[in-house]
Amino acid sequence: MVISEFAIAAGLSRDTIRFYVRLGLLQPQTTAKGGRRPYQMFSAEDVQAARIVRTAQSLGMSLKEIADIAKERREGRMTRERSVEVLRGQLDLLEKKAQQLQAMVAYLRDKIIWMESGETEPMADFGRYLSDALPEPVIDAASKS
Repeated sequence: MVISEFAIAAGLSRDTIRFYVRLGLLQPQTTAKGGRRPYQMFSAEDVQAARIVRTAQSLGMSLKEIADIAKERREGRMTRERSVEVLRGQLDLLEKKAQQLQAMVAYLRDKIIWMESGETEPMADFGRYLSDALPEPVIDAASKS
């Protein structure tokens, strides 16, 4: 399929598709048609690849990380051990994000209850809700002086 058909099938804009191609996230076939600018032909596999990219992004991976992983896979360097390493790293990030989201949910619920009750007592500080969800900041000895 040509880029206009692919854009519809993948649910992406043409600019996004071109950007993904430049990053190496998509690798369409080229044809002899089109003269100096050969047509790019996309397949059902490219639609699947685009969906994988979008899903990985929604899970917190950067396009650079996704491109690096795709390159490792194409070059045959994506071993089982490396796959597990990547997946563990992503799982760690998602678990931290889930903690932060749970803290935000608890804060919003408490704020709604506080507002509905007439705001008679002081509202708890949002920082208290995040204290367990966020890692402690690293302070080096040089910044203490």
